[in-house]
Amino acid sequence: SRGLCRSIMSAQEQQQAQPPVPAAAASSEAAELDAANGYEAVVPHWFYCKVTDSRERWIPFSTQDSERLEEAHGSGRDKEDLVVPTSGGRYDVHLKKRQRVAVYWEEEVSEVRRCTWFYKGDKDNKYIPYSETFSEELEEAYMIAVTLDEWKKKLESPSREIIILHNPKLMVHYHPVATSDDWGSTPTEQGRPRTVKRGVENIAAEIPNGEPLQIDHLVFVVHGIGPACDIRFRSIIQCVNDFRNVSLSMLQAHFKKAQEQQQIGRVEFLPVNWHSSLHSTGVDVDLERITLPSINRLRHFINDTILDVFFYNSSTYCQTIVDTVASEMNRLYQLFLQRNPLFKGGVSIAGHSLGSLILFDLLTNQKAAPEEDEHSEEGSRTTSSNRGIEEVKEILKKLELSEYCDAFEKEKMDRQALFLCTEKNLKEMGIPLGPRMKILHYISSKMEMQRGAEPGSPLQRDPHSTDDGRNCQYRDIGLGQVSANYPQLNYKPTIFFAFGSPIGMFLTVRGVKRINPNYSLPTCKGFFNIFHPFDPVAYRIEPMIVPDLEFEPMLLPHHKGRKRMHLGKAKSSPSPPALGGCCSPQPDTDPSCLSELKEGLTRMSVDLKNNLLGSLRVAWQSFTRAPLLAVEVASTDAEAEAETGVEKQPDTKPDETPAAVKEEASLINVGRLNGGNRIDYVLQEKPIESFNEYLFALQGHLCYWESEDTVLLVLKEIYQTQGITLDQPLPGSQ
Repeated sequence: SRGLCRSIMSAQEQQQAQPPVPAAAASSEAAELDAANGYEAVVPHWFYCKVTDSRERWIPFSTQDSERLEEAHGSGRDKEDLVVPTSGGRYDVHLKKRQRVAVYWEEEVSEVRRCTWFYKGDKDNKYIPYSETFSEELEEAYMIAVTLDEWKKKLESPSREIIILHNPKLMVHYHPVATSDDWGSTPTEQGRPRTVKRGVENIAAEIPNGEPLQIDHLVFVVHGIGPACDIRFRSIIQCVNDFRNVSLSMLQAHFKKAQEQQQIGRVEFLPVNWHSSLHSTGVDVDLERITLPSINRLRHFINDTILDVFFYNSSTYCQTIVDTVASEMNRLYQLFLQRNPLFKGGVSIAGHSLGSLILFDLLTNQKAAPEEDEHSEEGSRTTSSNRGIEEVKEILKKLELSEYCDAFEKEKMDRQALFLCTEKNLKEMGIPLGPRMKILHYISSKMEMQRGAEPGSPLQRDPHSTDDGRNCQYRDIGLGQVSANYPQLNYKPTIFFAFGSPIGMFLTVRGVKRINPNYSLPTCKGFFNIFHPFDPVAYRIEPMIVPDLEFEPMLLPHHKGRKRMHLGKAKSSPSPPALGGCCSPQPDTDPSCLSELKEGLTRMSVDLKNNLLGSLRVAWQSFTRAPLLAVEVASTDAEAEAETGVEKQPDTKPDETPAAVKEEASLINVGRLNGGNRIDYVLQEKPIESFNEYLFALQGHLCYWESEDTVLLVLKEIYQTQGITLDQPLPGSQ
């Protein structure tokens, strides 16, 4: 059947033709033959092929997706153009075409296979699935061998290679030494043998269980400069995939109770790509004409990455970038709702590096709905009206004009109406000249303050600035931004997360001295500025709101609550150290911290030894695989303790932040930009990073995608809006 008559030889012929089998294999062969007492059909598993740098890699679908695909295949409907959503709905599998297609972004179509038989590849010892047709032939030959107890079966593959089934656990694929000549020589089993396995359970593949079907929240992630987003030169799609995978593991580790009670599902993260749209405008061709021919690679790198910052500060290309980001997020949002009609969760946005600045500028130019400004007036008109009258009474009391409260109440005058009053209106109400002047002066002074920090203008200009009227006009339009028409989003983000963000620096360069403490983003009530302490691109936000108070950013606790290392760094910037490091660390006694430091050093030395030529890149990759541990920023009580020489008691838990410090940190008023909560959050460096800040600066800017601490903060804040908290609060968390 299907060419098997030609392929399957008699047992006697095969015994003569096949090469000798080792003694150990022969002894196990007899045992297997005795144990074979019946045939059981192989359980298939679905795989897809990922091509990277012209190398194919077969990746198994999750157990959940594979079962769904097998069910659709078993229904017989795969003859139609049946589409099965997989990978949490981010990819569709077209069953008839055997293709895996990305839903939300552009990506090469991947081949899909229903896999039952595998052989070991030559290069990386990974198992590769046979084609579905040839797997059926192998399975039929295997079934005959088991049923009749006749082994030594020899088959010829479509590429004229030989596969021999010695026994259920010894099956070999012979790869020919040379291709057949023009005379069509017969295939032979000479050459290096490759192992053949039946069933996915025998190839030790890492098969994920799958993602929760319920999606609680949607997060759009915007990248920074250039097409690559991390030290391994991966795209925003790959980096967000990592971020999503870390979030799934953090949910299992820190939200287990909520998962068991089916209170939560997962958070979906979708990438937003604007770089390709910008560089498809033809600007690269124009740049190529004027680029010097020397140091070609460096100049190409600068044109493709660093120049994105200059593009954003150009009115022409700034418009292209903000249009692309806003339209892409709106498109993704509508597409997501179409594919998830039961979704009732919120939407948040996150930006890395320049991407965070783009989002900040977009958010500051969003227009809040009138009903929001009226504090949900539709639901409580009477309450809102009474509140407005009470506010007017408070103003009159402040101006020592309480005797006129009845007149304003009679006219149903609230705060908004008061600020619209003219002298003629007040005169008609019977207010004398003196009180009229007081009220009008109060209104004009408040209006002047609002001009300094408009609802769309959170930022106050430097009072010492000598800008002329033209620059002032630009500030009115874009708060010091380049003049652009900022599009509106189709949703109101719950939280804005900024990773390694230069927002503070750009605001300062634009001439902004401080942010109005009473300002909040028009449509987004949450804002978190998260950065690594060695990130050269990151800047703080809180000192722009509270410039007169010196205080540290909030320290992000380690996701496992480990003890940190204390370096006691000086607050002033040290001079660049030698390669060996500028200061000697003083590690804590926590063995987990020391063991992680040892693991980092060991991993680095092994990578350097194994691949000397590619050592630098491989070593960098090794750093990103370790959990993100940190050096704790010196707190005020720690400094005082060091000065007084007081030793810690042995029974004190080292991970716990003193209550006084936590209370002091939480009591700092940093305005309304994050709803009255802290804004700046600093990660903790890995133990190995503490030896040299400068060496790890680039890694510090690109570490967020695989940082468990960053992901955990994002999840914690998102689920807190739904009233769901961590199973156990982390030491030192707010």
